[in-house]
Amino acid sequence: MSGIDESLPFKQINIAILTVSDTRSLANDTSGDVLVERVTGKGHKVAARTLVRDDIDAIVARLRAWCDDPEIDVVISTGGTGVTGRDVTTEAHLRVYEKEIPGFGELFRWLSYAKIGTSTVQSRAVAGVAKGTYLFALPGSNGACKDAWDGILADQLDIRHRPCNFVELMPRLMEQ
Repeated sequence: MSGIDESLPFKQINIAILTVSDTRSLANDTSGDVLVERVTGKGHKVAARTLVRDDIDAIVARLRAWCDDPEIDVVISTGGTGVTGRDVTTEAHLRVYEKEIPGFGELFRWLSYAKIGTSTVQSRAVAGVAKGTYLFALPGSNGACKDAWDGILADQLDIRHRPCNFVELMPRLMEQ
């Protein structure tokens, strides 16, 4: 049966939030705010938060720096996953991943379909692992951030979730 096993102790993890945008600032970054609220609301720590422009090299550099930081377990980016010329977040993530988690994007689009219909095909949400750090790329809308967190990440980033979760695999992500 799937769900939270309340008999197990909760484990706080450190999550970095990256907003990718040419038009937003931290002052008006509502999708980043949604993620901060949900991350902290579940008892996790926001270890870092920043904003970078839609520049593939800048995104890659930030992702790699956070993957090198032992204080960061997970990176969630928001924005830049569409299909326009400036949307390069997906490509940046794919450059960094050692292993992709294809089911994340598939499940995200399935959940999103119930709310926005076929428009979900425009999302290029992806996930992967690099240097023992999970990385998730979400679209920049508040709704997409809520859907991804509430429908996938809240459970998968909770060590008590059964039958399995991402957190319990963290000690083994660097295995050879």
